[in-house]
Amino acid sequence: MNLICLDLEASGLGPLSYPIEVAWKSTAGQSDSFLINPDSVPGWDFWDEYAEELHNLCLSELREEGISAVSACERLNKQLQGQDVLSDAWEFDSFWLSRLFEAAEQTMAFRLIGLPALLSPEELLEYKLICQGQWRQHRAMNDVDHIIEAVLRVHSKRDA
Repeated sequence: MNLICLDLEASGLGPLSYPIEVAWKSTAGQSDSFLINPDSVPGWDFWDEYAEELHNLCLSELREEGISAVSACERLNKQLQGQDVLSDAWEFDSFWLSRLFEAAEQTMAFRLIGLPALLSPEELLEYKLICQGQWRQHRAMNDVDHIIEAVLRVHSKRDA
């Protein structure tokens, strides 16, 4: 099974939040990860101190190492064009991707799908049980690795 998983980290969880980090990885071995500079988008100034603690990312790091929203969208579209891309938190990730692509005035060239598109209700429960035991600092690539690991564990039981 070739699977592409994506995860975003954000400036918070509320309606004013925006994406600050994106990572994706395929089971075929391709991957990418980058930070987003919030200064590239007027109005992206909401910052939740808890998010900084959770991700261990500060605004100065995003400003120094982050790319623009336009560059982020171009990069994602070039790499993921025409693909179905899995998110384990579809509601949040689709919100932040929408904010990103709207800010860049671009259209997403890939489709974000949630876990229910891939896993049965029983498998979703098993996936959640696997993930509950994995506390980790939330960085996008670490989360993608854990998503892939959990989905493949659930799928291996289906194929057994």
